[in-house]
Formats: sequence, C-alpha cells, structure tokens
Amino acid sequence: MGACMALCSLASCASCLCGSAPCLLCGCCPSSNNSTVTRLVFSFFLLLGTMVSVIMILPGMETQLRKIPGFCQGGTTIFGIENQVKCEVIVGFKSVYRMCFAMTCFFFLFAVIMIRVRNSRDPRAVIQNGFWFFKFLILVGITVGAFFIPDGTFHTVWFYFGVVGSFIFILIQLILLIDFAHSWNKIWVGNAAETQNKCWFAGLLFFTVLHFVLAFTAVVLFYIYYTQPDDCTEHKVFISLNLIFCIIISVVSILPKIQEAQPHSGLLQASLISLYTMYVTWSAMTNNPNRKCNPSLLSLVSHVNTTQPSVNTDLGHVQWWDAQGIVGLVIFLFCTLYASIRSSSNAQVNKLMQTEECTGSGGEGVVGEDGVRRAVDNEEEKVTYSYSFFHFHLCLASLYIMMTLTNWYQPDTTTQAMQSTMPAVWVKMCSSWLGLGLYLWTLLAPLIFPDRDFS
Repeated sequence: MGACMALCSLASCASCLCGSAPCLLCGCCPSSNNSTVTRLVFSFFLLLGTMVSVIMILPGMETQLRKIPGFCQGGTTIFGIENQVKCEVIVGFKSVYRMCFAMTCFFFLFAVIMIRVRNSRDPRAVIQNGFWFFKFLILVGITVGAFFIPDGTFHTVWFYFGVVGSFIFILIQLILLIDFAHSWNKIWVGNAAETQNKCWFAGLLFFTVLHFVLAFTAVVLFYIYYTQPDDCTEHKVFISLNLIFCIIISVVSILPKIQEAQPHSGLLQASLISLYTMYVTWSAMTNNPNRKCNPSLLSLVSHVNTTQPSVNTDLGHVQWWDAQGIVGLVIFLFCTLYASIRSSSNAQVNKLMQTEECTGSGGEGVVGEDGVRRAVDNEEEKVTYSYSFFHFHLCLASLYIMMTLTNWYQPDTTTQAMQSTMPAVWVKMCSSWLGLGLYLWTLLAPLIFPDRDFS
C-alpha cells in the first residue's frame, strides 16, 4: 500500500489524505475492494509505528542524538539555547513503550467508535474508510503526548498489559496460521485434481517434509544448547512436552476417522503448526533469566561461553536485534498482511475472526469519468469484516510489537535496566499449548459434532 501511494503524484493523493470523502473516491488508491484498501492503510499505520520503534531502539541512537547541538539535555550545547529534550526517554525501551502505547490507544479508540457498524451507509463507515490525514494527525498527537507521561510505574504497569495482550495476539496468530495451512492444502489439492498434475502433490510433500525436518532439527538443537545435564529442568520439560504434542497432532491428522470427517486435513497443516510451536518454544526459552540455560545466539555462533546478560545495565538499552526477535517480526508482518487481505473459505474461522466469506465479486475497481480505476464499495449491504474487531486485533498487535522489540524483558525503573523474567516464559509456553489444543480441536470437532457444518 505504501509503495502504491508513493507512486502517485502528490496532487492526486492530497484528496485521499486531506479530504473528508471515503478513500474509495480517491484515484490514488488501488483497484480493489474498499474494505481491503482500508485494512491495508490501517496496517500501514501500524507498520509505520513499528519502523519508528525499531529506529529509536537501535544501539547508539542516543549517542547520535546527543551530538545534535542544542537538542539533548547534557549533550552538545549552543550558546544562548538551553537543551530541553530528555534523549534517554525518546530512545531505548522507553521509546518503544511509549510508541506502542500510542498505537494501542489509537486502535482501541477506533475499536470503540466502530462497534456494531453494519454497512458502509453508517456515518461511522465514512470515518473508517476516509479522513486519513486527520487520523494520521490523531496518531501523531497521541504519540507526542505519550512521551510526556512521567516514568513512575508506567513501564511496569504497561509491561503487564503487554504480556496479556501479546498472549492473546499469539493465539490469533496461530488461528491465522491454521487457516492459512488449511487454505494452502485445499488449494493445492484442488489444483492437482483439476489439472491432473502431480507437481502439486510433489510440492505438498516437499514442504511437509521440510517443515518436519526443521522442527525436528530445532528439537535436537534445543536439547544440545538450551539444556544442561544437571540444570534447565524447565527447558527439558517444555521441549519434551511440545515434541510429544506435535507427534500427537500429526498422528491424529491422518487417522481414517479424522480424514473422513475432515477431508482436507493432512500432514501439511500438522507440520506447519509443529514448526511454529518449536519457534514459540525457542522464543520462550530465550527469556529464561538463567543465562546458563539461555546462551545468546552470538555465543553459540562464535563458540564463546558467556553468562553475561544481553542487556547493558549501565545504559538500560536492550539488545533486541537477535534471531528470535527477527523471526517474531517476520511472522508478525505475515500475519498482519494476511489479516488485512484474507477472505477465508472456512465458515468457522470467519465466525471466530468476525469476517465474511469472499463472494468473488468486486476487486477489479470502477472506472471513473477521468478513466482512473477506483476501489469498489463492497459493503453497501453488509460489512465484510468487523471494524471493531479488526482494530482490536491491531491494538493487540501493537502490544505484541512492544514485547517483541524489548525481548519480553521487564523494565526495572530503579536500575534503568531490562531484566528477563520467568512469567514471560510461561506466557509463551501456555500460548503454544493452547494453540496446539486449538488445532487439535479443529480436527476433532467435525467428528464429535457431525451434525454441525465445519466447512
């Protein structure tokens, strides 16, 4: 979406950003359904805030800001100008907390405003689909205000908000992943049946084997590097339990009774869920405060045995640029984009995620008198997704980004440092178990309730 807007001329996009009309009237918007365009723009706001958070937490950013004359308190001065900015607040974990607090408030505000919007004829739908410039100003205003919040207990309290919100978002991620896996398997099997081309089956087999191999390799590496013969009992239990659970869901997915009740069930979905489960297990273990059970990735690669925490306790900066943080951001970007453009064919998933099944209409745009294609208003009769739930999803995503960028470390305002905590470990592990249980339910539900439609 951002790339498309960048290609437009400033004049043609001005009406889309500053005008009060819905975005579907703007020639600079893509030739797509209005509902999809709106979700993409709001997702772009979230990604923009994420980029700002990433920049402000980069190592050495405070040092660079202090070089600006007359800017930071205690930095380079200019005669006659008093340095006013507290640069330790606008960089590091404090900036991430405040930026994500602003995004959470912004999306929560719209989640409340858009409750029970039924169609695009509702006056609130105009606010949802237009006024982008003013909504951007609101986000900027909330962000500026967030940086004036006194330290006090703000970071400690907001940390627990982040833990709860991230826990829920991880479950939503898993729901989207399960839906994606089912859709992937259904489409490729359908293509194979229509074209009689065995390459589709070969592709399914390849990715299934690849996912299982990566998951099994991860288990072996976990036992080698994240356990000790006389220590790390929690890690041993976590790895063993999740390995057993992954084997169980894989076996259940190919049972004859399950295949009869759920024809599209298969090992592809089980392999993808198993791989994601191993990622969550790894992410949880990297938050263990016991450094003997949690070696840094740098020490593993360079074969250096270190027990020093990955936090500079003198400056209070978090070394967030590690492998699990990068993988978490990649999965977050995929799920956010998928949630913005998805139209699932599964009725139960649509009911759970408050979306409607794609009808196949629209999407080609309407050609106006000036010859420019514009987005189609496909919600005149009924909205295709819950506006309120979508904003609530982005609200949780903001909290998840906050926790990911700070490695789920708990701020210690007395020492200005960030510390790993066991609650973060248990939150991630419980989310992985609930996710596995949710996937198992999608397999067993059609068998337990044969009279219900789970297609």
